[in-house]
Amino acid sequence: MTTALGTLTWERAVDRPDLLAASTHAVISGWAVVEPAVADAVLVAAIDPDLADTAAMTDAYDLPLSASVNCVLVAGRREGVERIAACLVRATTRADVNNAVKRLLDVRKASFLPMDRATQESGMEYGGITPLGLPVGYRVLADAAVADTGAADDGTGGLVVIGSGVRRSKIALPGSLLVRAPGVEVVQELAIG
Repeated sequence: MTTALGTLTWERAVDRPDLLAASTHAVISGWAVVEPAVADAVLVAAIDPDLADTAAMTDAYDLPLSASVNCVLVAGRREGVERIAACLVRATTRADVNNAVKRLLDVRKASFLPMDRATQESGMEYGGITPLGLPVGYRVLADAAVADTGAADDGTGGLVVIGSGVRRSKIALPGSLLVRAPGVEVVQELAIG
């Protein structure tokens, strides 16, 4: 399957485990068994790992910034128990960590997980962390705008670009499908401009 999104060559993710973190491939494959349309809707493209960061990737591959969805890991503690969430927000915004995320995790203070912890605990590479395949127990919070196909007339056809668990590729799928991925919770106003 091919799609016209930037200058990348997109293929079915279920057919390219070599371009995905093992946990990401397992989630996509399992999801496709339950929802067969996922096999054709979730795509992957190889990229230069040095261009995995959002700004560099969008410039190098002619992708609209509005199509990129960042996944940031945030943690906080309540009564000695750590609570971790992956926050999905469009790259044109940022997660409202100090208000919305803190409130949703029900913690006094929330902060980004340090890079070494984020990569070690997720089993994913920095610059490729994705909501698909995170450890059990992580909440996955998606800003409602992730699913909004009318958010920008950017020629993406409603597709969003996310990490694949590794720096050498990216995943594209409809934003409306991403928010229906296993374990994802849609949150109004999770992001701020």
